[in-house]
Amino acid sequence: MHPIINKIMLLRAFGIFIGFILVFNAMPATGQSTYCNPMDIDYKYNFEQLNENISYRSGADPVIINHRGEYFLFVTISGGYWHSKDMINWKYLTANRWPFEDMCAPAAVSVRDTLFLFQSTFESRPILYSVAPEKGIWEFYNRWTPRLPKDIGPWDPALFHDPDTDKWYMYWGSSNVYPIFGSELDYSKRLAFKGQYQSMFWLNQYEHGWERFGPNHSDPFKPFTEGAWMTKHKGKYYLQYGAPGTEYNVYANGTYVSDQPLGPFTYAPYNPVSYKPGGFATGAGHGNTFQDNFGNYWNTGTSWIGLNWAMERRIVRYAAGFDNDGQMFANTRFGDFPHKMPTKTWTGKGDELFTGWMLLSYKKPATASSTLDTMAAQKITDENPRTFWAAKQNKPGETLTIDLQTEQEVKAVQVNYTDYKSDIFDNKPEKVYTQFKIWTSKDGKKWNLASDLTKEPKRDRPCAYIELAAPVRARYVRYEHVYVASPILAISEFRIFGNGFGKAPQTPAAFTAVRQKDARNADLKWEKVPGAIGYNVLWGIAPDKLYQTYQFWNDEPNTFELRALNVGVPYYFAIEAFNENGVSVASKVVGVK
Repeated sequence: MHPIINKIMLLRAFGIFIGFILVFNAMPATGQSTYCNPMDIDYKYNFEQLNENISYRSGADPVIINHRGEYFLFVTISGGYWHSKDMINWKYLTANRWPFEDMCAPAAVSVRDTLFLFQSTFESRPILYSVAPEKGIWEFYNRWTPRLPKDIGPWDPALFHDPDTDKWYMYWGSSNVYPIFGSELDYSKRLAFKGQYQSMFWLNQYEHGWERFGPNHSDPFKPFTEGAWMTKHKGKYYLQYGAPGTEYNVYANGTYVSDQPLGPFTYAPYNPVSYKPGGFATGAGHGNTFQDNFGNYWNTGTSWIGLNWAMERRIVRYAAGFDNDGQMFANTRFGDFPHKMPTKTWTGKGDELFTGWMLLSYKKPATASSTLDTMAAQKITDENPRTFWAAKQNKPGETLTIDLQTEQEVKAVQVNYTDYKSDIFDNKPEKVYTQFKIWTSKDGKKWNLASDLTKEPKRDRPCAYIELAAPVRARYVRYEHVYVASPILAISEFRIFGNGFGKAPQTPAAFTAVRQKDARNADLKWEKVPGAIGYNVLWGIAPDKLYQTYQFWNDEPNTFELRALNVGVPYYFAIEAFNENGVSVASKVVGVK
């Protein structure tokens, strides 16, 4: 996040969250075994733009910590945090000391029996600790830090404890002027700075195409680096960072690597590590990397909404890891389709977590019980979170119906709400919650109830993901409205997942990749496939390391200028097609120097 903007936001938020008592918004055991990005949590109405009277729910800059086998999620300006035992069901908590002001881009680390927590700041702020974070009990660990020079921070901090040396470090940075910084911390002095902080590395958009600013890296504006995070793997230190800016589809995480915690660091030629510029939930930058209880790695990030304000966002997470050569990766292929929650250590790059449930609703006909102005029902199937349908009135019984055009097997739905002209500036659970019903039909006349949120305890679900108890054969799927707190009922996307009964598409033919004179760019081209809904361009630095994915829809052009490459690095590309029925075999890999 940009430091000057964040400082203003922090001042506005100061004192709003004083005096919280512990509150649980209980979530029932859903029985779900799958998840879908954006994460289905009760995003909070955000006070960033309170003075401008803009009301919207948002979540950004996530940190998920595995603490004693349970998971804790910290998010920018949320008035609290989330706790989960399975990474599917999350409970929101506020704390006895949710401190003095709310937190931007917080840092957290679990060391032995203690969870430590620290906020972004340009002032002097304390580190908190808890031995019972699931109960919302926090105490002051120190009264920390002398103030650093103006604009240095530590903003967007990361706390790191090296288990092999028992030494502590902090990394931080959020700027298009300054680098990522790092410093050792003195445990004997309650984690005060130990010596002088140091510059770790700077952005270099002249050699790293993905670090260029703007949509698809097309803006000459100087990019931002932010969101530091450190992971140690097999003796190597992976210092991660977000770039080039949170308000674009290309927001991503990269890494530098070193044999020492404070460097010198070497740029990873395979960057970016986590990158999702296409599809519904675009953007994957500024998050963290953690391991689950099976030892699997995950990478979290920030996905862009940008409707009410440029920094309106959601939270995503992707299977991640390190290959046998030590290359770090995050798997964003079909990253906003349903995935299985692992019950064991996965293999390879985690493709086995993809359920194979395809998107059934893209550009399918949609009708509504009523429509406000020009915000028509057809916008709920365009896979764009910045377009939306709105009802004439926010009242129970309003409906949205999607015609899948043929009978298909429906397995899950996701309802993404839009805060259009919202007037909500608090998060009182008795007022702010979401309820609806999902119906299915084979003929559009006889309807069967597939899911009913009125049967569960009230909670807010701006990105509600519902895995049906059993697959349902249906042609029509209907959303029936019950309640949202906003004055206007608005939905950006009603996404339906499952499988058709036809054939997967053929492999796209004549796929080519040509490097431009500016080696940061490559021109891609392919032949469209009859019956395809979309395509995944897969690429990487070796034929067996196609870890990157850029998703396209079939109604988009079949040519694209990819502007995310690193100078001096050879690349390899392939493409696959997909539709409601499945995914084609990937094309032959082509290489460019």
